[in-house]
Amino acid sequence: MILSVLSSPALVSGLMVARAKNPVHSVLFPIPVFRDTSGLLILLGLDFSAMIFPVVHIGAIAVSFLFVVMMFHIQIAEIHEEVLRYLPVSGIIGLILWWEMFFILDNETIPLLPTQRNTTSLRYTVYARKVKRQDVFRRNAIDFRRTIMRRTTDPLTID
Repeated sequence: MILSVLSSPALVSGLMVARAKNPVHSVLFPIPVFRDTSGLLILLGLDFSAMIFPVVHIGAIAVSFLFVVMMFHIQIAEIHEEVLRYLPVSGIIGLILWWEMFFILDNETIPLLPTQRNTTSLRYTVYARKVKRQDVFRRNAIDFRRTIMRRTTDPLTID
């Protein structure tokens, strides 16, 4: 149920990006797509990607595209009769895809794999080989002593 609630507006907004006559609207329609895609990533357990995705896309790309498009002098386009001619065919294709989404794709036909939460696995990956700060300082001090001893005892060392 949640999958269809998040994916349906994303599909409609994605189609409206291509269908919008006004370029400003065409830049604004991806924002719901990014929001719903972030929700789908949360459902998949990709928490970190779900946090980064809207920040990067809405915060940087969509806003910069919006400013670039707003600098143009844009005429509002009218809907032509040619576009309305394809409306029944696109409606039939849309109904077929809608039917497939709700009746063919079932949770029982697609096996769900048991996965670990992404932030948990990221924590184990990052901190698996955690080195104490004292160990790093000790190794640096030993290397420094060796370098000083070599330079003071070796007469051929030239700086």
